[in-house]
Amino acid sequence: MSRSGKAVNFKVTACVADHIGDRKDQQDRVAVLTSPNRPGTLLALIADGMGGRSGGRMASDQVMATAQNLFQELPDKGAPTRELLRQIATESHAVIRLTALASEKEPHSTLVAVLLQKESATWIHVGDSRLYHFRDGALVSKTIDHSYGSRLNAEGQLVEGGPETDRYKNILFSALGIGHDLRLDIGEVTDLRPGDCFLLASDGLWAYFTERELGNIVQNAPVREASQTLITLARERAQGGGDNLSVAIVKLERPQSSPAR
Repeated sequence: MSRSGKAVNFKVTACVADHIGDRKDQQDRVAVLTSPNRPGTLLALIADGMGGRSGGRMASDQVMATAQNLFQELPDKGAPTRELLRQIATESHAVIRLTALASEKEPHSTLVAVLLQKESATWIHVGDSRLYHFRDGALVSKTIDHSYGSRLNAEGQLVEGGPETDRYKNILFSALGIGHDLRLDIGEVTDLRPGDCFLLASDGLWAYFTERELGNIVQNAPVREASQTLITLARERAQGGGDNLSVAIVKLERPQSSPAR
């Protein structure tokens, strides 16, 4: 997949990987999608389901099905990117809520998704699955978890890495299917260039890495090798107690020059 224009000239490579970890069931879903109506447009997303053996997987499956349906129907022009991402989130949320009422379960799912088109990237997230934007291996921005741990850290009520951090870090105040007001955060970058990389990760993966480590790994290896390195290291560091884990990497690189004739 490649794009070119007056200001930029780059190719896009992407890869996904997941692992069941040390759980009995896999409730993460991860994908990279393309649209037949929009050549050169790409959607990468992760949904991390919660709510028991069947409930969590049902929730993440619903997010993936909604994203696939809406993205495949994306018109060739005129579709606002932010609205598409918001629609994926809100429609998934509504269906998960209906299922919860019908089944008397409490399924929820995180969502992190990034949509690349032309020279811009737009992302949405809810929950604690993360997006990192690196440029030449250096962190440009990342999403902030919708967890009470993150909120208390921001308010200065918790010490990062302190004894109470683990107690609150996995308690979410926003997730798809939640029974109160849904919070969605949206970000954007409009000056994509070679050297940019978007890393999406569920908490079962990012919990084992520093930002510097993540940037170095995705900078110095092709996407498939980088994704496998992250999975392998996360499994080693989990020491037999790891969660489901999933990762998607989208990397912008300079296209190889055509050989001289």
